[in-house]
This record gives sequence, structure tokens and C-alpha cells, in this order.
Amino acid sequence: MILPDDDHFHDECGVFGVYAHPEAANLVYLGLYALQHRGQESAGIVSVEERYMHMSRGRGLVADVFKPGDIERLKGSSAIGHVRYSTAGDKGNTRNLQPLVVDTAHGGMAIAHNGNLVNAVELRRALEARGSIFQSTMDTEVVVHLTALSRHAHFAERLVEALHQVQGAYALIAMNQSRLIGVRDPAGFRPMVLGRVGNGGYVLSSETCALDLIGATFLRDVEPGELVVIGPDGITSYFPFSPGGPTRQVAKRNLCVFEYIYFARPDSTLDGISVYDARKRIGSCLAKEHPVEAEVVVPVPDSGVPSALGFSQESGIPFEFGIIRNHYVGRTFIEPQQSIRHFGVKIKLNANNRVLQGKRVVLVDDSVVRGTTSRKIVKMVRAAGAREVHVRIASPPTTHPCFYGIDTPNRQELLASNHTVEEMRQYITADSLAFLSLEGLYRAVNGRVGGYCDACFTGNYPIPFPQDRRPVQLTLLKGA
Repeated sequence: MILPDDDHFHDECGVFGVYAHPEAANLVYLGLYALQHRGQESAGIVSVEERYMHMSRGRGLVADVFKPGDIERLKGSSAIGHVRYSTAGDKGNTRNLQPLVVDTAHGGMAIAHNGNLVNAVELRRALEARGSIFQSTMDTEVVVHLTALSRHAHFAERLVEALHQVQGAYALIAMNQSRLIGVRDPAGFRPMVLGRVGNGGYVLSSETCALDLIGATFLRDVEPGELVVIGPDGITSYFPFSPGGPTRQVAKRNLCVFEYIYFARPDSTLDGISVYDARKRIGSCLAKEHPVEAEVVVPVPDSGVPSALGFSQESGIPFEFGIIRNHYVGRTFIEPQQSIRHFGVKIKLNANNRVLQGKRVVLVDDSVVRGTTSRKIVKMVRAAGAREVHVRIASPPTTHPCFYGIDTPNRQELLASNHTVEEMRQYITADSLAFLSLEGLYRAVNGRVGGYCDACFTGNYPIPFPQDRRPVQLTLLKGA
């Protein structure tokens, strides 16, 4: 039996690249380990050795996909990698594994992409009408075809021409025989950082936690709309998508605010802000906005832990691990013939009865999506002897799906999209339920309102969709 997905949004991938290091593929392998939280469905690495590209890809976790012999065969001093959380419609399609590798008239090219292109359907139709043959259902392949069709002399120029034609979110790493390129879309929806490793080597990564694992030095964030070219002459930076000119980005920043709530690892730093510190401040703001009389604060592990700590410190209510997570659960399990109540949740989470017995409990979680898991957890905590269960959510109500690179349900499946907070409380069977305000979220993250994409809470989508296509249909081509 397949273990059901937990009731969260999922970032659909992480990207990692190394340039000019004798163990490039091995470092990428380790980097993907650190980014495993961004995608658990598949993983891939491509290395370049002189004019040859070597590839190893497969479905599953990083540790399951790559064996020691696979890494040894990935020769060369430059490599890129990708971990992916696929969409519901293409989980079994092995052709959708990344990085993508192609041979063109200009030589070999590999691309790894985090994000979603909202005009991918239209671009794909146009390319197919011109004779292009697609091998996958990923929007990433649209970028590959557009790059291959460009007549520009240099790799970076061909990639820029392709990206000028797409709309949406992307943090993209591309590689040819001599250069490694990292680029973020002009709004900066998805994160990317630049680091240094070894003697003259460089790293591009979705998050800083991956730099820490391989002993790389963090240099800076790749800016929204920036294209970083790493080659024999060092690093060159461009802003080719800026309406203000090639050297400066002026578009509004729209980093996904959910990175600070759930997606990023707490030991990462995004745009100069510690994710762990931001989550603790979120918990503190939540305690100020929605106080409750209780005897213990309990996080829903692991994502609720920093916010629960902040709630505890602000409220003065003791923090305890009233729910214990089993970290060694695989994707499949054998279910007993006689059904166990809430088995899918209990195999991953178990109530710590001695902490909960007879207590008024504040249960802190990062978000409510469908509400099905929240309902089971509340009932589990109550069955363990809790006298009251008060649920506090470290984000605003999630009312809209994301179309910029996050795997989300349709709007009809989002509990907050068509229910009041009181109706949601009744559904999850809590004694009380409260969410952090949008203003409180911004105060906790950066101290000011704005600068992030909050469409999942507000429905204000920064990039419009083609008028003849409803956003929900675009999920068919999410390649991440």
C-alpha cells in the first residue's frame, strides 16, 4: 500500500550545481541530500567531462537512486542535480525526471528547473506546430526547445532568448561543456544562492543548508531577474529581464512567503533572513494575536516546532513534545488486515500520552490545507487524554492554490476556501481554532508588509494567466 501524502503543500523540487571541482558529482549528490525535503519522488545528476555529459536519474529518494558506482561514473569537474516532488498526474512518468539533457547544434546542454511556467501550454503548442517533438510533459522542456532554436552564438544568450518568451516562476540551473548558469525569474518566486567551494570552485543551490553540508562558503543570494554565468573567466552577472536596463533589476520581488512557513529547511537563510528565526517570530506573533489558557504547547512535528517554541516563549506556557514523529517511514507499508483507526497518520505520528493526559493543549501547526490530517491529529491527541485541544496555525487560512511551482490541491479541496473558521474548527473537532493574520506573518518575516508572493492566502496572483486558460488546467504541465 502506498503511504498517503501528508496534508501539506509541497515544493516541487530543489536544484544544485557545482563548477570547477574534482568531485563535482559527489558534491552534488551530497547537496541533493540536504535538499531532499524539497522533493522525494525522484532525483538526478548530470556531469560534464570535456565534451561528454554523463547522467544518472531515477525515481525515489537520493539514497535509493544513487549507488557508489553511479557517482563514480559521473566524471567531470562540473555537475548539476535535481530532486523532484512530482504532480499527481505524472508520478509514474519516468520521462519527466530531471535534469534534462539534450544534444543541440551548439553542443550538449543540461537543465534543472524549480518552478512553473504559466504559458507553457501555449508555447508547447506553437513549438509542436513548428515540428518540435517533446519527450515529456514538463514545462521545463519548453525552455530546452526554445534555447536550442536560438541562433545566438553564446549559451547564455540563447538561454536568455528562451526565458524572454516564458512567463512564470523559475529558479533554473543550466550547464554546457564550459559554463554553469543560474537564473531566477524577475519576480524571484523560488530561491537560489551562490557559494564558493574548494580552490576556485563555485556552487549554486536552492538553499544555504546544502552549502553547509559540503563545506561551501555562502557568497550571496542570486537576485530576482539575475543571470549568473560561471566559466573559465570567473563569475559574470547580468540582469537581462530588467525593464530598466541590463545591469539592474527593478521588478517587484515576490519570493514565495511559504518558504518561511514550511518549504525551506529551518537551518537555511533566505534573502538574509534566518528561516528558523522567522518561524519562531511567527509563533510569537501567533501567541499575541490568539492567546489561550492552556497548560502545554505541543508542535505538530517537524514543521510546527519552531513556531511552537515561539508561541511558548511569548505566552509563558511550557513547550513539550506531545507528538512524536517516526522519521523512518518509507513510502510504502503493509497495512494490517484488521483496520487500525487513523493508521495513515499514526504510522508517522504518535501521541505522547504522559505529556497530554488531562492537559489543556495548544497544538501548533504550520498550515491547514485539506484539513483531513489536522482532524486525525486532534482526535489522536484527545484520545491520548487531552482535556482540551486548541489549534493555532502559524499562517493565514490557505484559500487559493499555487501555480508557481507548488503542488497544491484544487481550490475546492482547500478547507479554508469555502468554510468559515468556525466551520473548520468543527470539522477538525478542536475546542478552538485560530490562524495568524497576514499582517502578523509579514511582521514576523521581515517587519514590513509586502515583498513576497502571498497568492495562496489572498488570491492576488503576481503573474496573470493566459485569458483562454483557467489556472487549474495549467497543473497538467507542471514540470518543476
